[in-house]
Amino acid sequence: MTKKEITQDFLQRAARGASRQAFILYAGDSFKHHNVYFKGDGETLIKAMEESAEKNPDKIFTIHHILEDNDLVAVHSHVQQNETDLGAAVVHLFKFKEEKIIELWDLGQPIPQESINENGMF
Repeated sequence: MTKKEITQDFLQRAARGASRQAFILYAGDSFKHHNVYFKGDGETLIKAMEESAEKNPDKIFTIHHILEDNDLVAVHSHVQQNETDLGAAVVHLFKFKEEKIIELWDLGQPIPQESINENGMF
């Protein structure tokens, strides 16, 4: 699998409630993340992802762009908690060591009801 394919599968598994499986398959032993709302270790993030999936079983996750540059993969996506939620535009940045994810950053911006920008977020 390519890094892009690994990243895509990791995020899709996490979105549908299989985050522990995603981590087992794809995260390296030295995994760390930079989400400011959680401790920086993998187990804390797994639990947060599991809680989110349990709370929002109808989550919709759509990838719009995915880019690979050496050991980095960036994903621009639309995350909705359910079909009526406007959701958020999210960018995930993954760092790899060989075929394992060793570091993760995520940034999100809520989608507003109305936007001045006619181009949209995607």
